[in-house]
Parts: sequence; structure tokens; C-alpha cells
Amino acid sequence: MPQINDVDGACPVCGNAMTITRLGCGRCGSALEGSFRLTGQATATGTSTKTSGPLAPRGQLESRFGRLARLNDAQIEFVETFLRCRGVIKNVEDMLGISYPTVRGRLNDVLDALGFTAEDDIPAPDDRRARREILADLAAGRISADEAHRLLQRQPAPAPGAPEEDAPR
Repeated sequence: MPQINDVDGACPVCGNAMTITRLGCGRCGSALEGSFRLTGQATATGTSTKTSGPLAPRGQLESRFGRLARLNDAQIEFVETFLRCRGVIKNVEDMLGISYPTVRGRLNDVLDALGFTAEDDIPAPDDRRARREILADLAAGRISADEAHRLLQRQPAPAPGAPEEDAPR
């Protein structure tokens, strides 16, 4: 059996990412030639030894990447675009060349894949209005900071990741 050397995938001459052009089986001698990207390291039992990439066991992926490991490539690409656009749906429409309903549909697909429903943790309009009124009273000096704090504690908390109300500065 020939000696097997570990490589990191970077060209030792220029530092560019290298492409695998030949894969061979040390047991039976079969080989594949072409252009390949390594996505996992198979063992003799056919299981993956990598902790990331498509061949990694789901539990290892989720422990490293959380719920994001549940997304497929198209969903990850959408999330990246959505984040680059700072969540502005009009910009996502323009960047991807899709309609508003399509953006909303893809966003709902991502939320479903992550285990959320579109309605999870959305505060009721009356709760948001009450929070804004409390903050406006605080800004106008009609109530103290302690009173505002006490009143806000009685209000349902905003949804995780929801934009915060503008608090007085």
C-alpha cells in the first residue's frame, strides 16, 4: 500500500484551491478521473469521518451550525442574499429578479426548514402600540425610567430577532 499524505487543498506554489482530478480505491484498485471536490472522507465502513460538509452526520452538523444545518444549498443562498440586503424585501426582489410573493414564499420555506412558523412569537399589534406609547411617554418626560421599566415588564417581550422599538436616547 502506498504512503498516504494529508493535504489541505491549497496549492503549494500559488495558494489557490486545488481540484482533485483522480480518486482511487486502495482495496480494489478502481479509480475515477475528472474534477472533484472533497465533501467527506469515507471510512472502510462507508461512514463519514468529517464533521462538516454534506457527508457529515446530521447530529454533528446541527451541533456545529445549529438549525442552519437543516437548510439546503438554495435556502442558504437565499438567506445569504436576504442578509446582504439587510432584510429589505424590495432589494431581495431586485437582486434575485423575483417577485414579492416569491421572496415571502422562500422566506417562509426557510423558516419552516428551521422549525419556525411564520406566526411564531409575533407580538400582537396592540402590544407593539402599548410599548411605543410607554417609550413615547418616557421620551416626553411624562414617566420616569423606573416607571417605564415597570410598565414594559408587564408587556409581552418582543420576538427574538424582531426589530427593537426606538428607545429614547
